[in-house]
Amino acid sequence: MCSNAEPQVVTASAAFTEIRTVDVDGRALRVGLRRGEGTPLVIFNGLGANLELLGPFVTALPGVEIVAFDPPGVGGSPAPLLPYRYSQLAILADRLLTRLGYRGPLDVLGISWGGALAQQYAYLHPDRCRKLILAATSPGVIMVPGRLSALSKLVSPRRYRDAGYLRRVAGELYGGAFRRRPELIERHIGHLQPPQGRGYFYQMAAMWGWSSLWWLHRLRQPTLVMAGSEDPIVPAINAEILAALIPRSELVAFDDGHLFLVTSADEVAPRVRRFLAAA
Repeated sequence: MCSNAEPQVVTASAAFTEIRTVDVDGRALRVGLRRGEGTPLVIFNGLGANLELLGPFVTALPGVEIVAFDPPGVGGSPAPLLPYRYSQLAILADRLLTRLGYRGPLDVLGISWGGALAQQYAYLHPDRCRKLILAATSPGVIMVPGRLSALSKLVSPRRYRDAGYLRRVAGELYGGAFRRRPELIERHIGHLQPPQGRGYFYQMAAMWGWSSLWWLHRLRQPTLVMAGSEDPIVPAINAEILAALIPRSELVAFDDGHLFLVTSADEVAPRVRRFLAAA
């Protein structure tokens, strides 16, 4: 579905068929594509997370066409000069998808920080978003907060720049599988790309003052809300709030922490596939 006129492919990974840089309204965005069939699945990633970190989940979901990108200032996307709001990024994401040749319906999955972007995208583009999947996320600043010890570690992008530090705090920060099996973090460290300059802080700034509570009841997409039962960052009760307010939603919890989408990918992916395939 992607136009042959796009910029040259930069690289490829085990999970994505190709990774390329695309210019959208003068802004360069690094995009990962995995060829497949059916309605494309667009994934909005978490705070500071480059698209390679989605590898375990993408690999566990074979056959589905997947699109993901690094937000401005994250991974391989250059940092913007000015901060942005979720609404601006949702519009930019839609223009990116159109630029790539995706003009029909899309399924959208958002993780943590990207879950707020997914909600915003579904709200602004109801004609484009066919189904919505929200993972380890909340309705914004009006939420049940996580543990202070975990949230305090999110203020700085140090975990992306200091592998030793990440090894020490991964269990406390992410909970679940990383708490029970600290050695799992080694599988992810090699894929980390530190956020660029202002990028991480602009992502955090996008969250301030943002809330979807006022319009969640207007979402009409079938929605799968997923939570980790041991999530120190976004407690599972936030998923219950989302599911209660979104009319056509269903809730499922996994016995894992904040990053259950990758640490429990073999369990999560089949549940996502069933949801996407349902009439």
